Amino acid sequence: MLVLTRKPGEKIMIGDEIVITFLESRGSEGIRIGIDAPRHLAIKREEIFEAVAGANLEAAQAAAGDILKGLPGQAHQL
Repeated sequence: MLVLTRKPGEKIMIGDEIVITFLESRGSEGIRIGIDAPRHLAIKREEIFEAVAGANLEAAQAAAGDILKGLPGQAHQL
């Protein structure tokens, strides 16, 4: 992991197409950053990504359980 110290207005370049700008510090609330990137790149907050992945896993497991319930001789084993 690369750790950097930045002042408001300073930027970080990732490759040729992604620019991260440090906008301001909000003390204990965190920092504000801006991200300029091509539209084809998905930019997601980690906690949202993990929540969606968890919900998808739960839905897939529920669907698998429903499928298994429909198999002969399987309903009483679940």
